Amino acid sequence: MAHRFGLASIKTRLLVFAVLATLLPSLALGWRSYVLNHQYVTEKIAGNLRTITSQTAREIDLWLKERLYEMRVFSASYEVTENLERLAGGRRSPTRPPEAQRRLAQFLSSVREKFVDYEELLVVGPSGAVLVSSSERPGALRLPPDWLTLAKADTPILGEAHWDEERRKGVLAVAVPIIAANGTLLGVLAGTLNFGTVERMLAGLDPGPEGHVYLVRRDGAVIVSSRPAVAAVMSTLVRATPRLFEVPDASLEYADYQGQGVVGRLTPVSQMRWGVVAEVGRHAAYATITRMRNLTLALIAAVLLGIGLTAYLFALTIVRPLNRLTAAAARVGDDLEVALPVVSQGEVGYLTAVFNRMVSRLRQGREELQRLSITDGLTGLYNRRHLMETLAAELDRARKLEYRVSVLMIDVDNFKRYNDSEGHLAGDAILVRVASLLKGAIREADYGARYGGDEFLVLLRKTGPDEAVPVAERLQADVAHAMESAGPNPVTVSVGVASFPTHGDNPEAVIASADAALYQAKERGRNRIALASGRPVSRAAR
Repeated sequence: MAHRFGLASIKTRLLVFAVLATLLPSLALGWRSYVLNHQYVTEKIAGNLRTITSQTAREIDLWLKERLYEMRVFSASYEVTENLERLAGGRRSPTRPPEAQRRLAQFLSSVREKFVDYEELLVVGPSGAVLVSSSERPGALRLPPDWLTLAKADTPILGEAHWDEERRKGVLAVAVPIIAANGTLLGVLAGTLNFGTVERMLAGLDPGPEGHVYLVRRDGAVIVSSRPAVAAVMSTLVRATPRLFEVPDASLEYADYQGQGVVGRLTPVSQMRWGVVAEVGRHAAYATITRMRNLTLALIAAVLLGIGLTAYLFALTIVRPLNRLTAAAARVGDDLEVALPVVSQGEVGYLTAVFNRMVSRLRQGREELQRLSITDGLTGLYNRRHLMETLAAELDRARKLEYRVSVLMIDVDNFKRYNDSEGHLAGDAILVRVASLLKGAIREADYGARYGGDEFLVLLRKTGPDEAVPVAERLQADVAHAMESAGPNPVTVSVGVASFPTHGDNPEAVIASADAALYQAKERGRNRIALASGRPVSRAAR
């Protein structure tokens, strides 16, 4: 029946299946999904902005209360009240400040140095004159017109945040009354606060993609911002500030000061006519939903009919073979000994045959990679990494079963001179020849490896130093005999012998002992054999 409808190939069947998949269900579910996702993202944005603005407003309010509390503590200090009473009752010297004024200035300077939120601390008399300042040149202090009335009522005095052109930052003037012990108002302790702590607080917030956080005044002027690019913040206006203050704690869509569409929310700061505004770029915030909507529409446009009956008819011809391939592919990660029977013609049968060939090649490639990873490309001996793994395992066995293991460290004498005079190709040929002789001189149970450069290492299992020396001598003799025709530079080898556990209880120690013995052998004139103990090995003259 499949041939009658032109559905013989799996490609055609899958195409028909996709076309008939889910037009009506997908359309309904896609639209419903879009609406729900849009609603979810909107609520998530609103909740995130609400959390940020509410928490930040509380923290700014707490920050301001802490500064006012500090000012209260400073104003009640003995250094302030006592010295200010002396200033009020004494006469000022025309040539130098009195001691009380000097001590009060020192106190204000020390406090200013310890508390980074203060740009300047000042003592202002009831007349409005600045009596003492922590700075040599007192800056402008913008207190409200009724500051003296507030001071007499023992009420904290808060100015309006503004941009200080001299300091190039936003500042706020605050003051608290200084009351003598008898209740007399001596003046106010005023301070110029910077918003460095608040700025760092805002910079650490993450409202979302293309999002920013501002502290604004009711007239829309930005006091401080999380945007590094907004330098003169007081010159920047958030146009939607009046709307945001009218409906606090409600999310609104509006254009920011650059004209970009954003979603924003404002939470008032309780002590001041300020508000914390958090906003996020509308396009970026809804980018995922927009992409999902477009993708859903594109997919639905390609679907014509439902999948119910079609899926059932195609299940027997497509799903079962593909399930076998899927199960086999899942097993390949753990076991390459997988082979599937080719039980059908067409694409599935061809795919099964290709799968079998692929697994066979992977198996061959893995075996080749395993071989290459443990052998030296020039000599065909095992490489150093495999040597260290093998030696460590052998020493563990020897330690448990209490038998000895010996190591021969072999070095080709004068190899550099031979390599330089005869050429690198001749030097490589020598290394290959020595490796071949090494294989022939040891037992099948033993182990030979290229340690590096012109050095070789032989692992002799269940062999002590007395049994290892004859092996070294045999190898030395084989090399000397095989290289007799090497010309004016005959090739010989020096051998260092070390044993476990006599000369070391771990691979590194045994190899170090054998290497030290090899060095002793070379020091005695090369073409020698030396034990790790330093005792030279007696051998027949060559």
